[in-house]
Amino acid sequence: MTHAIVNPDGLHDPVPFGYSHTATVPAGTELVLVSGQYGSAPDGAVVSADFTEQVKQTFHNIGVALAAHGLDLSHVVQLRTYVVNHDVSKLGPIAGAVRERWGTKPPTQTLIGVASLAAPDVLFEVEALAARP
Repeated sequence: MTHAIVNPDGLHDPVPFGYSHTATVPAGTELVLVSGQYGSAPDGAVVSADFTEQVKQTFHNIGVALAAHGLDLSHVVQLRTYVVNHDVSKLGPIAGAVRERWGTKPPTQTLIGVASLAAPDVLFEVEALAARP
């Protein structure tokens, strides 16, 4: 892994919430940017109206996008997460999906509540930044 995740003393433990406070990427490292992915099937249709199912499919899709570059989720340094009509009940499914994929070293992540996304049935979208070793 080319990047380092650091959760400094003096800040709360963010890992249970599905993110880390900081990450470093060495100079000269190639970055791979993944545009906003959502809970879509290969044909672009949303897989389910269920928020949790969309979260799971979205992270799967990020993995597919990274695999096209010979990378996987372990290479992700940063996530930008967009949640339609965000409320605290949505944190559990998001944090659970992140823990399932990254364990105790999740990438940095910013969650942004939005009124809507590209299509009315899209409830969750994530952009990713990955570092190639």
